[in-house]
Amino acid sequence: MRTLISPFFLKITTTDSTADSLEGCLDCLLQALAQNNTETSEKIQKSGVLQVFAGLLTPQSSCTAKVANIIAEVARNEFMRNPCVDAGLIPPLVQLLNCKDQEVLLQTGRALGNICYDSHEGRNAVDHAGGAHIVVDHIRSLCSKTDPASEKLLTVFCGMLMNYSNENDTLQSQLINMGVIPTLVKLLGIHCQNAALTEMCLVAFGNLAELESSKEQFAYTNVAEELVKLFKKQIEHDKKEMIFEVLAPLAENDVIKLQLVEAGLVECLLEIVQKTVDSDKEDDIAELKTASDLMVLLLLGDESMQKLFEGGKGSVFQRVLSWIPSNSHQLQLAGALAIANFARNDGNCIHMVDNGIVQKLMDLLDRHVEDGNVTVQHAALSALRNLAIPVVNKAKMLSAGVAEAVLKFLRSEMPPVQFKLLGTLRMLIDAQAEAAEQLGKNAKLVERLVEWCEAKDHAGVMGESNRLLSALIRHSKSKDVIRTIVQSGGIKHLVTMATSEHVIMQNEALVALALIAALELVTAEKDLENAQLVQILHRLLSDDRSAPEIKYNSMVLICALIGSEPLQKEVQSMAFLEVVSKLRSHENKTVAQQASLTEQRLAVES
Repeated sequence: MRTLISPFFLKITTTDSTADSLEGCLDCLLQALAQNNTETSEKIQKSGVLQVFAGLLTPQSSCTAKVANIIAEVARNEFMRNPCVDAGLIPPLVQLLNCKDQEVLLQTGRALGNICYDSHEGRNAVDHAGGAHIVVDHIRSLCSKTDPASEKLLTVFCGMLMNYSNENDTLQSQLINMGVIPTLVKLLGIHCQNAALTEMCLVAFGNLAELESSKEQFAYTNVAEELVKLFKKQIEHDKKEMIFEVLAPLAENDVIKLQLVEAGLVECLLEIVQKTVDSDKEDDIAELKTASDLMVLLLLGDESMQKLFEGGKGSVFQRVLSWIPSNSHQLQLAGALAIANFARNDGNCIHMVDNGIVQKLMDLLDRHVEDGNVTVQHAALSALRNLAIPVVNKAKMLSAGVAEAVLKFLRSEMPPVQFKLLGTLRMLIDAQAEAAEQLGKNAKLVERLVEWCEAKDHAGVMGESNRLLSALIRHSKSKDVIRTIVQSGGIKHLVTMATSEHVIMQNEALVALALIAALELVTAEKDLENAQLVQILHRLLSDDRSAPEIKYNSMVLICALIGSEPLQKEVQSMAFLEVVSKLRSHENKTVAQQASLTEQRLAVES
């Protein structure tokens, strides 16, 4: 082959070569590329023939399609894409998109698509020459034609757009603004029997579906219906996987979630779960995971979730319930996550608790106490936390033993599990004095909370630990609970919590500290002093940015603290009277009234 190639290059680069001899040379080049693409491409690059190709790409030339074909073949090599751009091939190729010859259009589309593949320079050049716009127009005009030649051309053009915009948000946005999405959806509907074109459409969808602006456009089409229709026809794992890859990003949009539910996707997913649940084949395990994950994703939309819940009588809801006692960790996980998603309004939560879902979740947790699956633990605790939000559910769940079931995970070293455990307990004891007292006297729990209050690497766990400590005091109003917390070293954390950037946490801390001062001031006195509570309260009252409720509760706390001699001395030494007197004219009447009362108390004690 080495002895044959050089003369081809010589003939192509000479200006007096006839059309016939040029065509013969091009045929030989194509043959050489077919035999060894990489080596031939290297020789083409070294010969300087790429620059000559630019002049041969004219609509009038009979060789144009072959030249474009050669460019398409050499651009399959990564090292040839930039040289194609540098040789000035993009502008003439883009101009050829305006011709009528189908073979020229086909090879030109291939050449541009291959040059764009993973090439920043190639994409920029095509963008600059306006190639994408012309291709989109072609797809639009060819969309309804079902003859083989048109479908082949559509496949190439879709592939070209895919390579042009892949992983490039700017170019994807450009295509979306050109209105390519409704055209591609229409294309999928008309050409669903053509495997190659359908595949190219799906890849193009997957490419565009990640962008938020694309989802809004997809929502105005019948893409859900078309994808579900196509999905039902698939037998091969790879084809199903390809559709899944498009469905997952689209299903993040709430409007599309509902459209997918209405198009019957859920029934398809449940069927896959049923077929694959007992299989140990790799493809089946992958399909089971994808189908159950997508099912959970569909339940994140309020409307789609409520439609599937059907007042707790829906067949989908019942099927999902059956996943929880399954032996498959994947189905246990999906089932618990689905329950957590169904438990997003009080009505659903009350119905589920009344119909025994709590016991199923506790049984599931029991299976994962020792060396359990962390994701399943996290999901089951998430579901219990959501179910505990309605007031009427709290006592029922406490009676069922949920607090005890949750406490089994107190030893967990996994922050996601710790976070959900804390949240679940906090929800359970809200306005439940007896439960709050029982948990608050549990020294092991309180010691663990104090430990987690210092988990600086896990802000969520640290915040929830502080909030639960405060909640135990606020809801129990128990001296025993306060003593347990003092003995475990929890006071300093509540004082620190009063400086949180979140007003709700500041307020919870101040209310808990006020209860401590009212009920067990002597016990907590030293810890409050060491934690510099008085200085912090002075700062909160002096800061104009402090919320009205923070100022109010800070003054209530000051009034309680002056019952302690050392703390009273600190209050007197910090000129609180001056700060408080200014607050008498505060725009919030409650704050102003409390300022007057506090001023009187401070004046009496001074």
